[in-house]
Amino acid sequence: MDAAVAGEVDLAFVPLENALEGSVNLTIDYLIHEQPLAIVGEMTLPIHQHLLVHPSRENEWKKLEKIYSHSHAIAQCHKFLHRHFSSVPYEYAKSTGAAAKYVSEHSDLPIGVIANEMAAATYGLSIVKRDIQDYQDNHTRFVILSPEKDVSFEVNAKLSSRPKTTMMVTLPQDDQSGALHRVLSAFSWRNLNLSKIESRPTKTGLGNYFFIIDIEQAMDQVLIPGAVQEMEALGCRVKLLGTYQSYSI
Repeated sequence: MDAAVAGEVDLAFVPLENALEGSVNLTIDYLIHEQPLAIVGEMTLPIHQHLLVHPSRENEWKKLEKIYSHSHAIAQCHKFLHRHFSSVPYEYAKSTGAAAKYVSEHSDLPIGVIANEMAAATYGLSIVKRDIQDYQDNHTRFVILSPEKDVSFEVNAKLSSRPKTTMMVTLPQDDQSGALHRVLSAFSWRNLNLSKIESRPTKTGLGNYFFIIDIEQAMDQVLIPGAVQEMEALGCRVKLLGTYQSYSI
């Protein structure tokens, strides 16, 4: 995401939500509290986690002394790790790719990584155990981010659902009774379907939250702007995070 903000890359492709572990709070918090990036697309991918090691340790993978990966990937493979590596410590990385890169650069260490097949190919690692995730029906929702709201790109995937619009809503600070109910009513009477509503702390004090809301409709000229105006009239702060197409593989 930092690379997209700095102009080093045109787009960022980052996880937002996993079917097993829920939202990726690091991504949400970055979009809200750090540099502004717009959501310009989303893609849902099936997740297959594998145990990877440096090729020089392919026949010694049962003797690993530490396993690296993103916290979500480790959590998704709890049963396998408990069965085979119950006494082996974990080291959390900012991403599975970063963990795979580290393992590839430290062939002298008895370490492994939980990552996908692409990471194995990218960093020249050997897959010693395939599909070690606890549940086979595991998917992750990734978002495509850009510094520009209007950007074109090609996606080799199928459209999976209606367009979406995502926004952040912060309730009034005076703690009005029924404020959240009135916010939801702004969507309800306009027949705007919400596919997700989730709270996150504002980081301004205990009990202060904002809400991430997904609307199953692209931004229009009447309904969504009308809902925004109604919420702002209630004293809410509203921030549009993006309106975009949804894809799946």
